[in-house]
Amino acid sequence: MTTRATVLYDAPGPKGIRINRILTVVTVLVLAAIAFWAGRILHANGQFEAAKWTPFLQANMWTTYILPGLWGTIKAAVISILLALIIGGALGIGRLSANRLVSGICGVIVEVFRSIPVLLLMIFAYQVFALYGLVPTKQLAFAAVVFGLTMYNGSVIAEILRSGILSLPSGQEEAAKALGLSRMQTMFRILLPQAVATMLPALISQMVIALKDSALGYLIGYVEIVRSGLQSASWFRNYFTAMIVVAVIMIILNYSLGRLAERMERQLRAGRARKNIVAKVPEHQDLGAISKDQATVDWHDPSHKDLRNKYE
Repeated sequence: MTTRATVLYDAPGPKGIRINRILTVVTVLVLAAIAFWAGRILHANGQFEAAKWTPFLQANMWTTYILPGLWGTIKAAVISILLALIIGGALGIGRLSANRLVSGICGVIVEVFRSIPVLLLMIFAYQVFALYGLVPTKQLAFAAVVFGLTMYNGSVIAEILRSGILSLPSGQEEAAKALGLSRMQTMFRILLPQAVATMLPALISQMVIALKDSALGYLIGYVEIVRSGLQSASWFRNYFTAMIVVAVIMIILNYSLGRLAERMERQLRAGRARKNIVAKVPEHQDLGAISKDQATVDWHDPSHKDLRNKYE
């Protein structure tokens, strides 16, 4: 694998590579020593006994505790993410409105909900929903979790979208005005598609945050994977083991979303394949510094046709 040069730093020379390798070895040894020390303590306390791990090999453990909790986590995260995308899109576009009243109201909403901790939003929503009977009793915790995640992540997505639109060249909007397009037509046909494509990796990263924050619902009685893990641990007396299993599940979910974000970012840079996130991205050898030919790789696809020679 070659070392890629960037505008932030130069590719290290022989001395730099040697120093990096030495530091890497030292870091690995230190981490191994810490892991060995922690493992000895855990072993002395009986945390590695088979009796604490075998319950997770039984189907009853998964059907009773883990899977219902996992379903609660995914359900709250998916619904809140979808709502956050809708609300965030509306607030982000509203902040860019030429109407000062609309822009001001959207700005206040974004700043307020972006400044309040997610847990506080959940507790507030839980109390309000219960006090005024806005939600059935069985759905109180779920509604509060969705409300907190939706409003917080929606306000963050609004800022991401707004910054993405403002980062576009001013000539885009000026050209649209010259063609006679209205403000709404310019926003939805020209600016918004480009901004979403640019900010897509950041949007998916925010979805990862929403997935992790759904665990805060444990504090208001919502049944999600952390709460289910602790419930199983209280029965089998294996708290450390249960938390390890829950952590592994969350790592797998978040890693999958991270890989999806990386995949979509590569597709966006591939040009023609951007509309299909499962299409194969044309690849070519890493030559070091990023060039225009590497950033746009359509011409490396065997099926690519050069339209420049069409009329020759």
